[in-house]
Amino acid sequence: MKTIANLKRQIAILLLFVFTLQISFPVAAATKSTKDTSRQKIQLAILLDTSNSMDGLIDQAKSQLWRIVNEMAKAKSGNEKPELELALYEYGNDRLSVTSGYITKLSDFTTDLDNVSELLFGLSTNGGSEYCGQVISTSTQNLKWDDSRESLKIIFIAGNEPFNQGRVNYVEACTGAKGKDILINTIFCGGYQEGVNTLWKKGADLTGGSYMNIDQDQKTVYINTPYDDQIMQLNINLNNTYIGYGQTGQLKKAKQMEQDKNAAQYGAANSVERATSKTKHVYKAESWDLVEASEAKKVDYAKLKDEELPSEMKAMSAVQKKEFIDKKSKDRTEIKKKMGELEVKRNEYIQKEKLKNTKPSAASPLEDAMLNSVKKAAVAKKMKFE
Repeated sequence: MKTIANLKRQIAILLLFVFTLQISFPVAAATKSTKDTSRQKIQLAILLDTSNSMDGLIDQAKSQLWRIVNEMAKAKSGNEKPELELALYEYGNDRLSVTSGYITKLSDFTTDLDNVSELLFGLSTNGGSEYCGQVISTSTQNLKWDDSRESLKIIFIAGNEPFNQGRVNYVEACTGAKGKDILINTIFCGGYQEGVNTLWKKGADLTGGSYMNIDQDQKTVYINTPYDDQIMQLNINLNNTYIGYGQTGQLKKAKQMEQDKNAAQYGAANSVERATSKTKHVYKAESWDLVEASEAKKVDYAKLKDEELPSEMKAMSAVQKKEFIDKKSKDRTEIKKKMGELEVKRNEYIQKEKLKNTKPSAASPLEDAMLNSVKKAAVAKKMKFE
């Protein structure tokens, strides 16, 4: 009887073990197939014609970057805010390599918006041949497009020459982009019908994108508000909370200041747009700023060598370093909050002033073209702008 009891006990243990295996393996398989929960992205590749006649287009791009960035920061998908990545190409310029089709990639997709601004302000125009099909094909193949079909991926191409120039067939180029879930939004610098006749609308239609025409020589209209000076003073205080670290930290901090100056070339209101962009999640500095890098756990400041730290931190103890960074972080949070509150009042003031304007629109054409088309395309990705 004892032997039978032992046998029953062993069988029960064996059955329990088999049952456990049956549960464990499916769970492991499910873990492997779990959907990627990484944040949705808005990827905008901007292809600018920098031939002789495009000075007005380049000027608009420089003057409207931060307004566009601020609008993109309003995107939401459920409770999440998509990441914003920008890439930049120039084409149609004689100083570029003929073997490349007069095309160059200035920036791969990046969250470093200061770098994008610097590149825009470095652009200059020169006579050339504009090959739309080739620059679309090149950007489709060479940029690091997100694999997720939930991300919004758009190529903006702007210019004023026929869309079918060059050795690369624009139909094949646009079809290739569509196969990667990339929309082509075309911006013709000239009359609407002329853009249709020169196939710019056809290029957008091939991917389900938007065709737009703009007056590239129209100047950006800004509205100054009673809140601008306060925001700009807070911007100075905000800049003081950034702590450059590592080999590029101080250079990046200097670049931040330089892009403030570049934005100021287009007036006080544009400077405010630039300043308020720093309060948004799309403005990232974790690659060089010790406060943001520490919060994102990208770097352990306690392990940094003295030569990687700014001069004011070199002689600090570990405790002092922590107190210093914590103080900068707290100050930044408070400054951003104040700037955000003023920005709300500023935007309300601007809307009231626009209603007083008898003209159809005080907005600049490139800004309208890009923002309206992105918001239209975002619907399919279940994104809203709030």
